[in-house]
Amino acid sequence: MSIIKKKLILILSFTLMFLINSNAEELKQIGKYKDWKTMILIEPTGTVCFAQSSPVLQAPKSNKRDARLFVTFRPSEKITDEISASPGYDFNKKNSVTATSGKNKIKFDIIQQRFAWIADNKIEKKMVKVMKKGSRIMITGYNQKGSQTIDHYSLLGFTKAYNAAKKACS
Repeated sequence: MSIIKKKLILILSFTLMFLINSNAEELKQIGKYKDWKTMILIEPTGTVCFAQSSPVLQAPKSNKRDARLFVTFRPSEKITDEISASPGYDFNKKNSVTATSGKNKIKFDIIQQRFAWIADNKIEKKMVKVMKKGSRIMITGYNQKGSQTIDHYSLLGFTKAYNAAKKACS
């Protein structure tokens, strides 16, 4: 086989893989509500809708990270109000991850690599209520070296983003 044919086959293969992968998942923003966004992810297994936000303040300030807080709906899996946090690093499993808003403190039960989740849907629903009423929530976690980080999330726009995500997946 000539070099030109090999290159042509290689180019066609990459193009085909790109087209297959680009059709497999589609992420789009369907709303922006102050400090929160509503997103939809269309996967081969079904639609996933979520409200997400980035921290308005991070501590320590010298440690810039791509942190996010999510409330997700996965109708094909019968999952609602799934709360997860990602600090932008791998969590240290020896320490707990907590969410604090006012007098409310909620512990995340499941920690896997760069994400933490709450296992009990009743506690997730409680946290959603807290987030709807509050103005700020702080997620405290620990990196692999054991250093604490605190991400402060504004809750301005949360209720509208949450409602839009819930409606988009109902």
